[in-house]
Amino acid sequence: MIILKTPEEIERMRAAGKILAACHRALAKRIRPGITPWEIDQFVEQFLAEHGATPEQKGYQGYPYATCASVNDVICHGFPTKEPLKDGDIVTIDMVVNLNGWLADSAWSYAVGNISPEAKRLLQVTEKALYLGIEQAVPGNRVGDISHAIQSYAQAQGYSVVRDFTGHGIGQQMHEEPYIPHFGPPGRGPRLKEGMVITIEPMLNAGSYHVKIDEDGWTARTRDGKLSAQYEHTIAITADGPVILTRQ
Repeated sequence: MIILKTPEEIERMRAAGKILAACHRALAKRIRPGITPWEIDQFVEQFLAEHGATPEQKGYQGYPYATCASVNDVICHGFPTKEPLKDGDIVTIDMVVNLNGWLADSAWSYAVGNISPEAKRLLQVTEKALYLGIEQAVPGNRVGDISHAIQSYAQAQGYSVVRDFTGHGIGQQMHEEPYIPHFGPPGRGPRLKEGMVITIEPMLNAGSYHVKIDEDGWTARTRDGKLSAQYEHTIAITADGPVILTRQ
């Protein structure tokens, strides 16, 4: 069942999104060679606590951390390890913020020091794919219009789109209907309506879209070992167009 949100409920989610966006802005100043994903995770948990919020994914189905930290060939759900990030790495930090029972979700990929031109281009294309998807998040369109905008652009740029993980509805639960694939034909799937709040979160790979899961049962990485990047916003669908609740 798709749960439509009232304007007041969307404002509560926007408040959570503002904290989340501020946290990402703070991370952008801290991510550099030598910092560990574990230190990033500790910073995020403290930052949220200082702003009266909590990390929603900590404890979700047993997940033990405040963030997911996905380095290089890790697509998503990477554990925040104590291994220092190196110059040339890319790392995606994904978090879900709970403020007074309402949620916001956003992932961002960061360059660690000086990255290769190939890695830089992957980040640029993935971020643009996100915003092309967001442009389609208007009442009357269908979920497939978002999917198609992302896939057609990404593949034209030479990248594959991960199929195993999707965007989703969000509100007081982390995962609600509808689910938002980042691939597929236009004009299909549920119709978008005013009051829906969804995440759009394309994951693009430099090689194939195939995924393998580590023995921890969480960490998803590219099967061919090539780089992956992800950008995600929480979006409210309104009569005036898409509203980014996690805008940085």
